Amino acid sequence: MDALKYVSQILDDADSWETMMFLYDAALRQMSTKIDILNEEFIHIHNYNPIEHVKSRIKEPKSIVKKLKRQGHEVTLENMLKYIKDIAGIRIICSFTQDIYRIADMLAKQSDLRVVELTDYLTHPKVSGYRSYHMLVAVPVHLSDRVVDITVEVQIRTIAQDFWASLEHKIYYKFEGSAPEYISRDLRACAEFVAELDEKMLSLNEAIQKEAIQKSEEAEEKKEE
Repeated sequence: MDALKYVSQILDDADSWETMMFLYDAALRQMSTKIDILNEEFIHIHNYNPIEHVKSRIKEPKSIVKKLKRQGHEVTLENMLKYIKDIAGIRIICSFTQDIYRIADMLAKQSDLRVVELTDYLTHPKVSGYRSYHMLVAVPVHLSDRVVDITVEVQIRTIAQDFWASLEHKIYYKFEGSAPEYISRDLRACAEFVAELDEKMLSLNEAIQKEAIQKSEEAEEKKEE
């Protein structure tokens, strides 16, 4: 059952808002556990940690109301579910760009998750310079008498991309979304620097791994002599 069908059954309840927030929180907890398990499995198999850390949040009511009004929608629970796709959000921070697609692929292959939407801001950055990989997934929340699909937005980005995005958000929040052109221009330039840094760090990591493999092979050869 999707959330819109479920909410039609609970609209008469005084606690309908609290119920939906409970469901979003439950979906976030399930996603966090799933991501932790996938990360630990990857470490176990490959002896490598693709995920640096994970952040999660549920959008504040005032932010939801503000976004609905900005989009020209009436503030209702149905419209919240229909038009606001990032009420529950989880952000996965990794070290290298190659890890982003690796993590996205692992999540997409989970049989109990349904990928609703994909947006690749790595291949096609926003005009602002923003880079990240977004997934909108439906997470089944098992209740006592039914299963409700709750959408969760997953953002996957590198440490450098997250640093840039955090500063950009603070700057545009301060200017209420309309920063002076010279600031926007400098932010775009910084985004290019971040992209170059990610490429160089990835190349460096690949060189280190190649060197480690070579030394390991040389050590094995010496043992056989």
